[in-house]
Amino acid sequence: MSTNEATTGAAHKAAPTAKGLDRALNALGTLMIVLSAVTPASSVFIIVPGVIALAGTGSFLSFVLAAVIGLFMAFVYAELSSAYPMAGGEYTMIGRTLGRFWGFVTLVLVFVSIVLIVAVIALGVGTYLGVLIPNLSPQWVGVVTIALAGAVAAMRIKLNAFVTGIFLGIEMLALLILTGLGFAHVERPLSSLFTSPQLLDATTNTLVPASAGIILASTAVSLFAYNGYGAAAYFGEETHDARRNIGKVVLWALVITVAAELIPLTAVLLGSPDLPGLLAAPQKIEYFLEARGGHALTVLISLAIAVAIFNAVIAIILQAARLLFSSGRDKTWFGPINAAIASVHGSYASPWIATIVVAVLAAVACFIDINLCWWSAARRWWSSTRFCAWRCLQGAATAQRQAGTTACLCFRFRPSLPSWRWSMSPTRTCSMPPSGARA
Repeated sequence: MSTNEATTGAAHKAAPTAKGLDRALNALGTLMIVLSAVTPASSVFIIVPGVIALAGTGSFLSFVLAAVIGLFMAFVYAELSSAYPMAGGEYTMIGRTLGRFWGFVTLVLVFVSIVLIVAVIALGVGTYLGVLIPNLSPQWVGVVTIALAGAVAAMRIKLNAFVTGIFLGIEMLALLILTGLGFAHVERPLSSLFTSPQLLDATTNTLVPASAGIILASTAVSLFAYNGYGAAAYFGEETHDARRNIGKVVLWALVITVAAELIPLTAVLLGSPDLPGLLAAPQKIEYFLEARGGHALTVLISLAIAVAIFNAVIAIILQAARLLFSSGRDKTWFGPINAAIASVHGSYASPWIATIVVAVLAAVACFIDINLCWWSAARRWWSSTRFCAWRCLQGAATAQRQAGTTACLCFRFRPSLPSWRWSMSPTRTCSMPPSGARA
């Protein structure tokens, strides 16, 4: 028996379940789930106003700079997710590259922050449903949202791609309407966003130039708005020909996200009837919609944002469940816990127990002080600041690949290599079944 055959057999013996995740997604299906996790419409309505408050019309340049930085980050995600197309995302990448300890640290940081992120965004559903039903309890609306989203997430991954794709279409339609309203009533030239960015002076209530320092500082928040394209790394075991497709999904997710957020932002800045009024408004996007589209349209768009948030909850629960599933399969916890969270549903081929655990924890987190919950944004900040670390990991993966011990990013290098085997380290090989079978 060859060395590769022996290690392959050992890897299959070590698998905690004979039944794996269903490799049922094409690249488009994975892209729908990833874009739903990014939720561009929610970013435009929730995060973009914060950037406008910080930098005024300089928010346009901050989003442009964030797109450039995001491109480099996306290349790193694309490289590593193609080299390690498994369900654990960053946990798998770091664990296989730097060792189990750092993998575990990443697991804890990412899992806790994702659960809290689910709770925070679910609490926002009540805010947008409030335009129709006032005095809703944000906590209980959040719990119901998480319960419904968890039920959907426990189903087949292909059904989830279909559902999130429909909701994503509603979300994009809302952004298209917002963009159309702006460009149909242009009040100032596009060049003003490049040459003379302005913000509102709170003391004098007048427009003043936005400094380069303020624009650069607000770029960090803009990165937060774009973040989420790396979620593709969590669906490597459910995507056909993952080593070729996952990297493409990461890059396309970033490109679409940038367009879906930067273009509406540009339309709002150029089409607002009163720039000081926009910058002074507490609800900036709603102010613009009321001014250009009227109250009825504002209500409809608010409902679309509630749908977008629900869609994001589904997608992020899917992501967190696969992270937890992967940790159980790696025997990170104790015996019974590992067996439970690594189990796959017989009919739906989904990590159903891991999904339930994520949903329950997120529902409980809805009752935590919202200000405490916002520390979950640290995961996004951590994602932004770890860029240099990711570059180092990419270099390590590239060095191993050149030594013939790890997979390559197949849409760029050596496509003749087998698509079902890659190295976890120079001395250990992990094997996966062919892309047509269950992972």
